[in-house]
Amino acid sequence: MTIAGRIESTIAIPDGVSVTMDGNTVTVKGPRGELSRNFAHPRVKVAIGEGHAAVSCEYPNIKEKAMVGTFHAHIRNMVKGVTVGYTYHLKIVFSHFPMKVAVKGNQVEIDNYMGGHAPRFADILGDCKVKINGADVTVEGNDIEACGQTAANLERATSRGGFDKRVFQDGIYIVQKSHKVKE
Repeated sequence: MTIAGRIESTIAIPDGVSVTMDGNTVTVKGPRGELSRNFAHPRVKVAIGEGHAAVSCEYPNIKEKAMVGTFHAHIRNMVKGVTVGYTYHLKIVFSHFPMKVAVKGNQVEIDNYMGGHAPRFADILGDCKVKINGADVTVEGNDIEACGQTAANLERATSRGGFDKRVFQDGIYIVQKSHKVKE
């Protein structure tokens, strides 16, 4: 099934942000840093203009139409990442055995989870910064995918299968995402 004509999506580039393209790699530079990503697709094209980026496809089928939207979302997230960044707030919850959570290099070490003697580890991806303040954990960074996966790694490190999550609530849980806050 093909959709007649051309589909195009445009992303506005704010002041202070520069977007360049080298082959299929789009690089976005802003006040918080730089992000790069490869946008290789045989029929979907990315073009950088003055003050905007455009994603387009000639005579797309349904999968290529979806890919245009995907590329649009990735570039929009890159622009937001280098301007304001992303923050995930997590909460350390325990009922009896107090967990000790510490950042060690590019991992977060979780000790005494459910009274266990073996520490658990969660990887920190990309250039994310993890801050622990009492029972609050904050994951900050420019790349939404790296921040989201780091927060998910923290949640997954303290998951325990076979138990009712309504009763056994010990763990680390995402409580707020900066890009999902209603203003």
